[in-house]
Amino acid sequence: MKMTENFSLDEFLFSESAVREGIDNTPSPGVVDNLLLVAQFLEKVRKIIKRPITIGSGYRCGKLNVKVGGSPTSTHVLGLAADISASGYSPYELAAIIRDRGLLYDQLILEYKIANGKPYQVVHIGLDQRMRQQTLTQIINEQGNIAYREGLMEV
Repeated sequence: MKMTENFSLDEFLFSESAVREGIDNTPSPGVVDNLLLVAQFLEKVRKIIKRPITIGSGYRCGKLNVKVGGSPTSTHVLGLAADISASGYSPYELAAIIRDRGLLYDQLILEYKIANGKPYQVVHIGLDQRMRQQTLTQIINEQGNIAYREGLMEV
């Protein structure tokens, strides 16, 4: 199902973890409405950067969110978040563009992930009615503990 000019519902629902674990990641109609808001937000970002955006993680049902170690309060579960990247932009550059262009968001987080034993960064964008304009960088210390720092930090 096409949600906006450049984004389909499938892009927000696909999860390798869900497929591998046999988890049904089908959203409710209310979650689909929320995903439409995220897709519309990402269309604004795409128009600014003039490049396609890749959604690494969109909606996660509760069971999937637990399986991938997501926060219990994650807006991914509500369909109000996406982890994104864009070819030609580092995650830091993409996050800075979103922050600096006056787009309204609740949380913009430069996050660190690990896949196949290798660390990488993504830009997490979260929307909800608070629209706090909270901009954070996720830090993982040597003990593997996760913390957040205000602002964007290039690491």
